[in-house]
Amino acid sequence: MKRPNIIFMITHDTGRYLGTYGHQVETPNLDKLAENGVRFDQYYCPAPQCSPSRGSILTGKYPHNNGLIGLAHLGFHINEGETTTPNELRKAGYETSLIGFSHETIGEEEFGQYSSTYKLGFDRYEAIEGARSPQVADKTIEFLKEKADKDDDQPFFANVGFWETHRSFDEYEPLADDVDSINVIDYLPDTPNIRKDLSQFHGSVKVLDEAVGRIMHALEETGLSDNTIVIFTTDHGIAFPRAKGTMKDAGLETALIFYNPALFGKGRVIGDLLCNIDMMPTILELTETAIPDQIDGRSFASLLRGESSVVRNDFFCELTWHDKYHPMRGIRTNQYKYVKNLKDGPKIYMPVDIHRSLSGPDVRKEYYVANEPEELYDLEKDPFEEHNLINDPAYKKVASELREKVSKWMRDTNDPLLSGQDIPGVESKKWAEETHKGNTYEAMKK
Repeated sequence: MKRPNIIFMITHDTGRYLGTYGHQVETPNLDKLAENGVRFDQYYCPAPQCSPSRGSILTGKYPHNNGLIGLAHLGFHINEGETTTPNELRKAGYETSLIGFSHETIGEEEFGQYSSTYKLGFDRYEAIEGARSPQVADKTIEFLKEKADKDDDQPFFANVGFWETHRSFDEYEPLADDVDSINVIDYLPDTPNIRKDLSQFHGSVKVLDEAVGRIMHALEETGLSDNTIVIFTTDHGIAFPRAKGTMKDAGLETALIFYNPALFGKGRVIGDLLCNIDMMPTILELTETAIPDQIDGRSFASLLRGESSVVRNDFFCELTWHDKYHPMRGIRTNQYKYVKNLKDGPKIYMPVDIHRSLSGPDVRKEYYVANEPEELYDLEKDPFEEHNLINDPAYKKVASELREKVSKWMRDTNDPLLSGQDIPGVESKKWAEETHKGNTYEAMKK
C-alpha cells in the first residue's frame, strides 16, 4: 500500500470554537469533517500563544526544550539543529510544502522574520500575502490539481496555514451574526461589547469554514482523497479575555479532527487527554517514518486505530513571553490544573490584541489585580478555574505532588527560568515594549 499523503490544516486562535464542539457558530464543513472522521475532545497545546505552540507541533517538544519560547517575529526561534516533522518526512521520501501562514523559525533572530521555511523542512513554500483563508484555499486547490495531474508515487505533506481566526475581526462584519442571538461564553460577562466582538468573530470562523470546505471538495474531485489523511487543528485558544495567553483550559484547548474514513472510521469521538507535542510522533508513525529519540511527545496512532491504550495522564504547560515577559509553568492532569507564577503580574494576563479589543475594557478592572504565586484547580468541580484551591487543606497532597512534578520537570529540562534571571535578550525587545504600552499590571494600578 502506498504511504498516505498528509494535508495538515492549521488555523490561528480558534480553540474549539466550532459547531462540532457545541458552539453556536455555523461551521457546516468542519462539522461534516468531524462527522466523517475522528474528533478529539481533550486535545491541548502546551503554550497558549502562537509560535511556541506551533513550534511544539513541529518538533514534538515543549517550547523551552526546542527554544521557541516567544513570538517568531520578535526574534525568538527554534534552536539550530532541532529536527521537525517535515524534515523527518522529507528524509523518508515525502515532498513537503508550506502553503500560507507560518509563525515558526529556526535560528532566525531578525525582527519581522516569520518562517525560515527550508530550515523547517519544506521543499516548497507558497507565500500568500495576508494568508487569508480564501486565498490559501485557492493556492491549496491549485496544489492538489497539480499533484493529481503529476500522478507519481511520491507522497506529499502539505502544511496549510490560515490567518483566520486571528484578530482583528472588523473585516468580517459583513458575515457577523446578530448580536442579540449570540450565546456569550460562560466565562465572560454578557456585555454589548463582548456580544459585538463575538458576532464579528463568528464571521471570521465562517470564512475559515468555507475555505476548508472548498479544499475538501477539491481533494475529492482530484481523486486524492482515498490515500490522504486530512488533519485539522489550531494553535491555541480563542483571542478573547481569559483564553489566549492564559493557562486556563480556554487558552490551552485546541480543536483536532483526523479524516480518512477508510483508515479511521466515521463519527468517532476520542476523549483521551492529549497534547500537541504528540502530533509529530503520530504523523511519523502513520507514515511509517522513524520517530526521533528524545522528544517529549507520544504517538496516539494507537487511538486512531481503535486500540485500547492510554497515551498520557498529564502534560506540562508554559508561558514565557508573548508581547511581554510573563513567566508561568504548570501541569494539567485529567482532574487538576496546577500553575506556578514566576513573576508578579495580573491575575489574568491579556495579550495586547485582546487588551485593546472590544472585549478588553469590559474585564480589565476584574482581571488586572495581583496574581498569586501558585494556583490549583479541581477541573471536575470547577471547569472554568475560578476557585484557587492552593491553600485548601483538603488539596494539600495534590498541590504538593503537582508542585514537585513541575519543579522536577524544570530541573530535568534545564528550564532557563531556573537561572533566576530574565530570559536573555527579552528586555531589549523595545518593539514589544512599545506596542504593549499601557497593558501592564503596573500601569493599571496607577
